[in-house]
Amino acid sequence: MAERAALEELVRLQGERVRGLKQQKAGAEQIEEEVAKLLKLKAQLGPDEGKHKFVLKTPKETLTGKYGEDSKLIYDLKDQGGELLSLRYDLTVPFARYLAMNKLTNIKRYHIAKDFDIAGQFDPMIPDAECLKIICEILHSLQIGDFLVKVNDRRILDGMFAVCGVPDSKFRTICSSVDKLDKVSWEEVKNEMVGEKGLAPEVADHIGDYVQQHGGVSLVEQLLQDPKLSANKQALEGLGDLKLLFEYLTLFGIADKISFDLSLARGLDYYTGVIYEAVLLQTPAQAGEEPLGVGSVAAGGRYDGLVGMFDPKGRKVPCVGLSIGVERIFSIVEQRLEALEEKVRTTETQVLVASAQKKLLEERLKLVSELWDAGIKAELLYKKNPKLLNQLQYCEETGIPLVAIIGEQELKDGVIKLRSVARREEVDVRREDLVKEIKRRTSQPLCIC
Repeated sequence: MAERAALEELVRLQGERVRGLKQQKAGAEQIEEEVAKLLKLKAQLGPDEGKHKFVLKTPKETLTGKYGEDSKLIYDLKDQGGELLSLRYDLTVPFARYLAMNKLTNIKRYHIAKDFDIAGQFDPMIPDAECLKIICEILHSLQIGDFLVKVNDRRILDGMFAVCGVPDSKFRTICSSVDKLDKVSWEEVKNEMVGEKGLAPEVADHIGDYVQQHGGVSLVEQLLQDPKLSANKQALEGLGDLKLLFEYLTLFGIADKISFDLSLARGLDYYTGVIYEAVLLQTPAQAGEEPLGVGSVAAGGRYDGLVGMFDPKGRKVPCVGLSIGVERIFSIVEQRLEALEEKVRTTETQVLVASAQKKLLEERLKLVSELWDAGIKAELLYKKNPKLLNQLQYCEETGIPLVAIIGEQELKDGVIKLRSVARREEVDVRREDLVKEIKRRTSQPLCIC
């Protein structure tokens, strides 16, 4: 223990030295030399047992070459010492690097509000099915509209490209073109493949025969009977796993929300197996038309080879994960609330403690304390004698659903006037029953629709 403590102190001091050099804007060569010493000390220290701290600082070279044509979404910057770093909108590559650096082979990670990953050697498709179940649960609970989760498999895509005659060197760039089919027509995608990327027109036509198909497990079974596709080892493996995946999705009760879509490509180079993308659907303009997608709100897939790229010995850790499009979901919720002329709730407060007359601050403080002690999310305005109208307007602006109003008459009668802000209805509640009544009224989940 003493030896470890001494080593930890050396790491701390060396870390301070590196930070100091960066603040002083020392030369890049000197900083690199001290960083190398720091990394050597950390390697001697090893990871803390049972403690997995996610510090995802990302050098530029870590991201380069992992995203294919989506590399334009990487943002470069330099820290105070001139070290070149990069930002990317997902954390998959930094997470894989973290696993490799800490020699982790089994972990489940949840990044608040955005990402979820499962790393480890497990039986096929069980973690993948759980990820799809999580996506469906999140989108269902948000109640932002009907949705569909498209699934495909990178091995099926690569097998399809091979049997269609796409040269190996063009697999990734053609994959990136196919991924645009949710935004532009097949003709535009074909023109890009042929005109910009040099693919033979007849090869593009073969690809078009496949990528315009979508369905459920029946399509998987149909393609398993395709003489060309089933003869390709990669495609056969992918189709077999997708068939198993649909069995698990049926058991999870979400198979009706999943569509096997051969046009789904996910233009990131690190995917190796199942890929998926959730889209919101808008009601068709006319009866008989298919629902239209209004944008991706979640996506992910399997990336079994990424950790090995960062491990000195090339050890692979199978991984699968998902990312939720939080910003896009917020935008959709705000647009729908604006269309319904509803206020966006900006607080979790359940009740505002208000007064109807002056000189009742002490009573408000007593009551809000009682509510806090009972686990009620309550607040009051920080004024001695606020006007009742101002207090009610504050509730309307912030979305607080209830107001507990204290007045001289209420104090005499031993009651609190409980007001519903939305309905503008008031009822007298015995003070001893107030907590129970507030909990009853606020027990219904908030609907965002």
